[in-house]
Amino acid sequence: MNVSEPVPGVFFVEGPASNWLIVRDDSGFILIDGGYPADRDVVLESVRGLGLDPAAARAMLITHGHVDHTGSAAYFSRTFGTPILCSPEELAHVQGKEKHQVTFGQVLIRAWRPKVFRWMLHVIKAKALQAEPAARAEAWTAETLQSLPGQPRAILLPGHTPGNAAILLSGAGVVAVGDSFVSGHPISRQSGPQMLHGMYHSDPEAALEATHRLDEVEASVVLPGHGPALRLPLAEALSALRKQK
Repeated sequence: MNVSEPVPGVFFVEGPASNWLIVRDDSGFILIDGGYPADRDVVLESVRGLGLDPAAARAMLITHGHVDHTGSAAYFSRTFGTPILCSPEELAHVQGKEKHQVTFGQVLIRAWRPKVFRWMLHVIKAKALQAEPAARAEAWTAETLQSLPGQPRAILLPGHTPGNAAILLSGAGVVAVGDSFVSGHPISRQSGPQMLHGMYHSDPEAALEATHRLDEVEASVVLPGHGPALRLPLAEALSALRKQK
């Protein structure tokens, strides 16, 4: 685990294989995403390491319902009563009523590649196959989000999953893009802004097209679900992303 503070009050946690955020202000704190199921203790440690009580989290916002982002959600909901919030379009996925996840078969046919094989082993060790859905998750509203620390705003970016969203912290100049695009991944040979491998997206073409919804968004720091923080304007990150394609 590596914890950095790209801007005051926004803590970026690079976990064993996926990232999450802790956003703090005078009104309390929230989490954005929650790692794999096996990352739960690391998520708790990251919160306590900032002198915060996990039970006091105002909410956990979920960018999308993949198990490497929802792994701690059910625990926080059940143990602390933490509200688990996601886009209305993603609610059934986060609650476990739908599934929009890369399949074992999609991975297996690529497992001859060493990077994919190592990633597959990590996923198994991270307890992805035993993930518990956040059955009590709720859909956020713009008003609910604005009442939370950091006054987040959601930007729907369908394609990675049907209800995938980025979360803008406009006051901090930060956008958390989840897996809408990333800055690195264990099976990628590239570094810097890039789309995930197509097998991870429900609709790869739609996922890339959806990034245009960010074209008018102003942010000076981009925090992805995988890879290091991008300390550059969002417009530059998007330009670099599209050159990769």
